[in-house]
Amino acid sequence: MLTNAPEMFGQLGIALLLGLLVGLQREHVAATTGLRTFPLITILGTVAALLGKAFGGWVVAAGMLAVILLMTTAKLFRLRHDSEAHGPIGTTTDVAALVMYAVGALLVVAPLAVGVAVGGGVAVLLQFKPELHVIAQKLGDADLRGIMQFVLITCIILPVLPDRKFGWFNVFNPFETWLMVVLIVGMSLGGYITYKFFGRNAGILLGGVLGGAISSTATTVSSARQARSGQIQASGAAIVILIASTVVFVRVLIEIAVVAPEFLPKAAGPVCVLAALTAVPSLVMWYTLRHQPASMPEQGNPTQLKSAVFFGGMYALVLLALAAAQKYAGGNGVYAVAALSGLTDMDAITLSTARLARAGNALVLADGWRMIVVASMANLVFKAGVVGLMAPRRLLLQLLGLFALPLAGGVLVLLFWPSA
Repeated sequence: MLTNAPEMFGQLGIALLLGLLVGLQREHVAATTGLRTFPLITILGTVAALLGKAFGGWVVAAGMLAVILLMTTAKLFRLRHDSEAHGPIGTTTDVAALVMYAVGALLVVAPLAVGVAVGGGVAVLLQFKPELHVIAQKLGDADLRGIMQFVLITCIILPVLPDRKFGWFNVFNPFETWLMVVLIVGMSLGGYITYKFFGRNAGILLGGVLGGAISSTATTVSSARQARSGQIQASGAAIVILIASTVVFVRVLIEIAVVAPEFLPKAAGPVCVLAALTAVPSLVMWYTLRHQPASMPEQGNPTQLKSAVFFGGMYALVLLALAAAQKYAGGNGVYAVAALSGLTDMDAITLSTARLARAGNALVLADGWRMIVVASMANLVFKAGVVGLMAPRRLLLQLLGLFALPLAGGVLVLLFWPSA
């Protein structure tokens, strides 16, 4: 039985508007017929879906076949009579027409927001053809391989992993562990793609932000090497390292929000305090040196399968170590694990803590934020050690002065911030 008249008119009206939107784009950009054709095709999809409710889904299929037949006939006519006048005939408009027919039907069988989103997305995708070509041209073979490796990690490996717990303490779940790998690699890949488009001359501020988004530890190592070779001044390298270290706290909050949103209100306060104590001196220094030219530290592709497997193993190991420490050593044990894990990477301890919080672990729910604070302080100490080994003494002294504020703040937070 058909729906009531107001709802039908609403669906047909939205189909008309979406068809006009895509048809306007096609007629303006591709100089093809579209301003009337696309609304008619989209409305046809909606009418077919409405009739399909009463007479069966074959009506929608028949409408799709009719659209295909009409487009094929029109293309054959053009190929015979005026292909030379209008140039080569592409398939983008034909595919867009088929999609918009399906969008018209989708407006009837799914929430209106879904059809509107798909129809609007089609118009945007068609309009931004030059920009998409630029993106394809700027990505090299290695970058495309990295994207495909992320597809391998996400779409091929993840679905086949068992979603159940194994091993000691019943905390290792292969599917959930690899899901954390997907989250971290995806965040890092986003930063890396942005880095590829801005290039190495992005400046100090953006260099630090993108470096933190990809890997703050790798950015620290690269900046230390640049300072040692004279490619960047010590003050510029210090700012890049400090800004990248600030972005780590943003990553921490995002990871907690994704994995254990109920834990976020308890962890956000202390983490934001440390982020502010790290960001303020870096921004003050950047403002005084913002006109200083600086090349961005070299960044590697973060989607390597070997790196993903390594992180997955480290995450599982940290999760197991936290469970063992809590059982056999209590609070002091988990803080020791947090400090050791945070030395080189904040992601594993953050995700492990969030995972335990989501599972309802009482100790983590009450004081898990302390583990993250301890890990972040250990991470700053490790970066200072890296700079001390690889960079000029001037950079080390500057960085120690800059790190002193968040380290002191971390100690005060641990002492005086109330437990949940």
